Amino acid sequence: MLIMRKFKYLCFLSAALILSACANQPVYRVSGEPVKTVTSVDLNQYLGQWYEIYRVPNWFEDDDCRTVTAQYSLRPDGHIKVVNTCLTANKKKQAEAIAKVVEGSNNAKLKVSFFRPFYGDYWILDLAQDYSWVLVGEPTGKYFWILARERTLKPELENSLIAKAEKLGFQRKDLIKPKNDL
Repeated sequence: MLIMRKFKYLCFLSAALILSACANQPVYRVSGEPVKTVTSVDLNQYLGQWYEIYRVPNWFEDDDCRTVTAQYSLRPDGHIKVVNTCLTANKKKQAEAIAKVVEGSNNAKLKVSFFRPFYGDYWILDLAQDYSWVLVGEPTGKYFWILARERTLKPELENSLIAKAEKLGFQRKDLIKPKNDL
């Protein structure tokens, strides 16, 4: 009985810490306009590996991440397996999650969980027709990423994507760019 009580307490404490960290994440979006997603996403084209080109600061990505990738694959249950990888000079860190499509969103909105039962919004805000780059965020402006299929982009495309981010209310000064050199 005492072991079960300690286990419940530990679970409660862990959940409280996770929720506290999420609640303390700053908002980086300066626009009051609601964010909108793309009209639809072909999940089969979206699956695969993406490189992080830019992000806003967050509590779960270390500053020493030099190359950051996200790998999306279809699970047998129809949901999406997410594997995020951070390569530092000395080690490789991975985090695995599950993503579920939000019903009625035409695959443009997902709910992602690294710590079940807690899910966060993952909205596809803009997407190249050929699925070579994507802007991802969530409605409050606490999280935002520019992802691409290649580890680096041509300067013109990179500047164009930053301009798109700025139109969405994210400031250039807040964007972090990993080197993507490992």
